[in-house]
Amino acid sequence: MSRTEVPVLSLTDARRRRADRARQVADMLRRRLHVGVLPGEPELVREFGTSRNTVRDALDLLRAEGLIERLPGVGTVVVGRKYAHGLDHLLGLAETLHSHGEVTNELRATGLITAPPAITARLRLPDGEPVVYIERLRRLAGSPLSLDLTYLVRDVGEPLLREDLAHNDVFVLIERLTGTRLGTADLTVEAVNADQHSAAVLEAAPNSALLMVERLTHLADGRPVDLEYIRFRGDRLAMRGTARRDPAEEAGA
Repeated sequence: MSRTEVPVLSLTDARRRRADRARQVADMLRRRLHVGVLPGEPELVREFGTSRNTVRDALDLLRAEGLIERLPGVGTVVVGRKYAHGLDHLLGLAETLHSHGEVTNELRATGLITAPPAITARLRLPDGEPVVYIERLRRLAGSPLSLDLTYLVRDVGEPLLREDLAHNDVFVLIERLTGTRLGTADLTVEAVNADQHSAAVLEAAPNSALLMVERLTHLADGRPVDLEYIRFRGDRLAMRGTARRDPAEEAGA
């Protein structure tokens, strides 16, 4: 049986639109901005084997995202660094980003509330059961990073209200106060537009892209105790993780 020859495409293929090539270059450059380093245009032209106009279009895409600025007489400079947030381990924000600076929490609301059924069902509580609510604006090195809305089962959450929530991760406090390790968390990550209130709190442009993380965290015994809705500024955070293929599932792929 003869093998079907597969055509090879390249970034220099004249049939591909310049906008397509610019997006490819921008995708590959975005990761470099995490470490704050970006070569000059001539180096990028040589590296990607494309035209100077395509490189400039790619840089324009990154500039529109607020990641770089192109200054006359200076060149391209990185102005908006994204921080990597790992998905492999169950950690609080300060634990995850400690190497990038101090994470502080501005408490916007705390107290006991009567939770709607959508909350109590996730926490396996009876309808109408009070829960502890904590709302925080979280800053990294002084800059707004996330708006966190947290719902906790009462016996776990009430002791937290007497602690220093401005300088401690909720996860660390839960483990210390309960004497029990956290176990697993169910995660959903999706893109949402910043509503007017969220944009104002996060000092972001209205309708700008936010990363919404819904996280239900369980103690090691499987009991759900912490339900969070976290709005991250999409221009300041990148979610990363390592996925492994389960051999038992390969047959169904």
